[in-house]
Amino acid sequence: MQAGLCWGRGGARRSWFREERCAVFRKTETIGGPQGVPLHPLLWTSAFMSSSPTPPDLPAYAHAQMETVGDASIYDRAFFLLCGGTVVFMASFGMLLPELPAHLAAMGGEAYLGGVVGMFTLAAFLSRFLSGRIADRAGRRKVMLVGSAVTAVAGFGYLVATSIAAFLALRFFHGMSTGFRPPGTSAMLTDRIPRSRRGEALGYLGVAGNAGMALGPAFGSWLTVEIGIEWMFVASALLGMVSVALTWPLEETLPDARPVQASDLNPFKGGLIDPQAWPAAIVLLPVAYAFGVYLTITPDFVDHLGYVYKGSFNTIIVASSISMRLFAGRASDRLGRLPVLLVGTALMAVGMTVLGSASTKGVATLGALIYGASIGINMPTVFAWTADLAQPGKVALALGTMLMALEIGIGGGAVYSGSAFAGDVANIPILYYSAALGTAVTALALIPPVLRGRKV
Repeated sequence: MQAGLCWGRGGARRSWFREERCAVFRKTETIGGPQGVPLHPLLWTSAFMSSSPTPPDLPAYAHAQMETVGDASIYDRAFFLLCGGTVVFMASFGMLLPELPAHLAAMGGEAYLGGVVGMFTLAAFLSRFLSGRIADRAGRRKVMLVGSAVTAVAGFGYLVATSIAAFLALRFFHGMSTGFRPPGTSAMLTDRIPRSRRGEALGYLGVAGNAGMALGPAFGSWLTVEIGIEWMFVASALLGMVSVALTWPLEETLPDARPVQASDLNPFKGGLIDPQAWPAAIVLLPVAYAFGVYLTITPDFVDHLGYVYKGSFNTIIVASSISMRLFAGRASDRLGRLPVLLVGTALMAVGMTVLGSASTKGVATLGALIYGASIGINMPTVFAWTADLAQPGKVALALGTMLMALEIGIGGGAVYSGSAFAGDVANIPILYYSAALGTAVTALALIPPVLRGRKV
């Protein structure tokens, strides 16, 4: 094949195409994509030469078919908009987590502490019955915008939710944000990258999410202590608005995306889950349960240990997670998903055990570092494995199915630990140990297939 130089709108943008409609090609080759759609592999010379990530007539999922390309095919303008939007989105809702339990308790709602995370995850779970298939039919960008808009509105809502019932209802509404934004974001990124580098790119997207989860809670705790919790709510809303602004310029990557139809919103019409994603979902359940336990009891745990800014402990975990995400995704591309998950789940069991036995800040910090590393290994690998398992045209549905397991695990861990904790720090160790047990069993279950040489 002989390649030519194509000029798209937005100025001098170079792209190498393998498609007969590019008139400057002397010789062309058409490659059939999903459902017979021609593929258009591209390589940009600059990530910022144009105001749009791809020419308007080219499906961006073509990137996913390029197996040997340069970094520019992944790290382009759209990639940085996706990551930037993810940073502020995660910071927007993450900054609330360390302070909301005390806020609810001040209303007299100590008996409902599990609802801080539980109501949020319930809404996220239910939303994913719709968000995945909407993303696969009407487009990724639409569900991303819905998720970002919800978190912006919810931030302002906390200013007026002054009763326990209103607060819990708002937490349910806020949970819709993560029910919509993450499946759309992951599906859009998966559209744009080659399969052989899927874990790497999703790992870097995870770094962006973790950066938001590191900065948000630390900033939120500082605002609460130094200025007041009301200003933290305002900051959360403003970050949600920034997420909308960063998402708006993105071009749709789904071929033939259409407006949302009534049938898309009918849970009884069409598939709600992708059974192909169940293996990844099952492995994720105990990992998510551990996270639900962590989110619910850790604010009181670190307060008991003497931390003034409770969000700073979360920053330790997220920083450790980021350091591992820089390598884990690429490692899973090369070594296989299951061997990497075996290491990640085993580390999580160790981290939870150390946290359960911690009685000083030093031991707690060690447990946080180990636990954070395990998250950094597990999450990009599970996301990439799910995308590997997805049926053609159902990537977002598969990711939504996997994320349902995430919400079930987080919600179950949050509700159980919230009720078992009951405000008594003496109950904290056994809850961490229960999370360690679940991930240890998962690691043991992964050993036989890994020994048999299975990688995915």
